[in-house]
Amino acid sequence: MELGELVGRRPFPAAGLLLGLTRRCPLSCSHCSTGSSLTTREEPDAGHLVRFVGSFTEENRPDVVMLTGGEPLLLPGLVRELSARARAAGSRTALLSGMFFARSGRVPPQVLRAIEGVDHFSASLDAPHEREIPRADVFRAVHRVREAGVAVSFHLTGTGADDPYLADITRAVDEEFGGQVPSLVNEVRPFGRAASWAAPARTGPEAGEVSPCAMAAWPVVAFDGAVLACCNQDTVDLRPAPGHLYLGHIATDDWEAVRRRALESPVLRMIRTVGPAHLAARSGAPSGGASYCDGCRALGTDNRVAAEARSVAAGAAGALLDLAAAGRGAAEGPVGVVRHHGCAAYAPLVLARRPVVPMAAGGSR
Repeated sequence: MELGELVGRRPFPAAGLLLGLTRRCPLSCSHCSTGSSLTTREEPDAGHLVRFVGSFTEENRPDVVMLTGGEPLLLPGLVRELSARARAAGSRTALLSGMFFARSGRVPPQVLRAIEGVDHFSASLDAPHEREIPRADVFRAVHRVREAGVAVSFHLTGTGADDPYLADITRAVDEEFGGQVPSLVNEVRPFGRAASWAAPARTGPEAGEVSPCAMAAWPVVAFDGAVLACCNQDTVDLRPAPGHLYLGHIATDDWEAVRRRALESPVLRMIRTVGPAHLAARSGAPSGGASYCDGCRALGTDNRVAAEARSVAAGAAGALLDLAAAGRGAAEGPVGVVRHHGCAAYAPLVLARRPVVPMAAGGSR
């Protein structure tokens, strides 16, 4: 599974699932959105995760399961089990790693076995990472993963389109891998350890403006096992979670229940279709905050919002609205998705510049 295919599914409700396996991480990057460290023990119960992924069926499953952290490869056995269970139901798995293991100059056998079990592997690389893991070591490890036949990409982060680091690292990736390895380029946001120094989050649209949110499409399993309909880190960590964004808990709910709530909620349909600002204006509710995400989190406190959403987006008509919004969000392909939600100047890099050459028998997945 190549990066473009994964990103292209992002606007479609419940087409993917984000699993945070642990908040632990051996690195201490200054921009970490989750504030992860080795001393942070917060992580979902492994048995609950296995049971939840095991509830997928061939008829009812996400297309893509994204394994994240912290550092998911601190739990290689769990990665292998979750990937195997997802694949048995027809789901594909992708994993994002901070590449802590690359410092050894080789890929440890248990880590490589875990990576070989996923359908896509993405290496996170940016200036803070490079202070702890040399670029050459990361490149060497990614070459080894490609040799194992796993599709790879880079997740690159910088301060924006004019960041000289992004210009340098994207050029280096292109030269090292001959244009065959794509990159998802994002901008640092003020979450976690970056909250005190990163540029402010994007301000919301004008009151009443239509501005759909595709980031409310894929359920997210938080580090305490709660399932949220939003990947904004402040929202994922907020407790109690906003009622309209809470989809359940992996200790008590299965995928079918979570998917049904994500797809059938009139409020979530409206957020994905017209956005929180427009929904608030239609409902006569206050805007709720300075940022787009602040306004969304505030929607759950006003009964008028739920009533308005039901009047427009309940039932089959609401499902059609939701599907139409997803189609518009995906109309420009994966490059368009990144233009809207990542670093727009580097959006074309989400597709490899040259065709990918399989590195092992059977080809890359």
